[in-house]
Amino acid sequence: MATIENFNFKDKKALIRVDFNVPLNDEQEVTDTTRIRAAKPTIIKVLEDGGSAILMSHLGRPKGQVNADLSLSHIADAVSEIIGVNVLFVDDCIGEKAEEAAANLEPGQILLLENLRFYSEETSGDEQFAQSLSKLGDVYINDAFGTAHRAHASTTVVAKFFEGNKCFGDLLAKEIEAIDKVMTSGEKPVLAILGGAKVSSKITIIENILSKIDHLIIGGGMTYTFVKAQGGKVGDSICEDDKQQLALDILQKAEELGVKIHLPVDVLAADSFSNDANTQVVDVTNIPDGWQGLDAGPVSMQRFKDVVLESKTILWNGPLGVFEMENFAKGTIELGNFIAEATKNGAFSLVGGGDSVAAVKQFGFADKVSYVSTGGGAMLESLEGKTLPGIAAIRS
Repeated sequence: MATIENFNFKDKKALIRVDFNVPLNDEQEVTDTTRIRAAKPTIIKVLEDGGSAILMSHLGRPKGQVNADLSLSHIADAVSEIIGVNVLFVDDCIGEKAEEAAANLEPGQILLLENLRFYSEETSGDEQFAQSLSKLGDVYINDAFGTAHRAHASTTVVAKFFEGNKCFGDLLAKEIEAIDKVMTSGEKPVLAILGGAKVSSKITIIENILSKIDHLIIGGGMTYTFVKAQGGKVGDSICEDDKQQLALDILQKAEELGVKIHLPVDVLAADSFSNDANTQVVDVTNIPDGWQGLDAGPVSMQRFKDVVLESKTILWNGPLGVFEMENFAKGTIELGNFIAEATKNGAFSLVGGGDSVAAVKQFGFADKVSYVSTGGGAMLESLEGKTLPGIAAIRS
């Protein structure tokens, strides 16, 4: 795997695809700098070698139109502050103005290009647009895992103009290694924890990872499709009736592969979908009519704890309950504590997928697990076994 460690960037201009698609408030200020911080090691390596960095990213969905609210000029100060170097900005990403700014860049300097998606050619993967981008640098670095599943001009097509001079950035290399640990090289037993509302959104992941894991904990709304498929009563809980046969097929496949599936045995049920609802702990197979399961129960959590603590490699994708409501967050928080404890004891833990990452940040587990993935869709497609175009382009 070609990474920045294989290159010396002295007197080179590194064209770096970063993922600076960050949230802005009404004053156009960055409200979450996680993605900018994630790109810092790659940028610093280039500068310390004696090279210069040209950063390209998209922001939002301007759909090929110039939109002042989505200009990357709004984030230049935040990038300067985090990297510790004053960032220069140019209000285009191709053409004469961008080329001149890149040509004038001196070693140790950083240039931030304007939003790539002000051009529709970016998302269509236009080769001419990619070639125009390629004129700006000597070496191409892809460090944007969040967009590695898109065959866009800046993430995939541009790489063909840098034969022998392209590599993965620090962040993207870590993402690839983390997923590889779970999927192929991780120490056994390997545990996957899949939560969230629907079986349908996780089916391809389950099918792809079953042969690679030893244990599978199923939580969240998916639980009730599995319970009902096996003849249980789920009351008013979320349930995909048309996926019951699929749930049974998964259970059978797991049995054939020797994978132990762990479903909740008790749940915290509520009489309405509200934080103020009346609640009771009930058997997962016998939820009364008018009640819905919104979190895992205490007996389930004790069983899950035993499984987590005996595992050496752990993937967590999806919460165990409706953690956005305080009264139904306990299962997700406890699970985070178990994973943190297992990690402290030497297990490798990877957290990925929007809701799990949100929960990990919200409840303070980000520093207590081995790796938190920055790319929602890209992470899920990796787990589904798909080849991501942004990764394939560097390897080709």
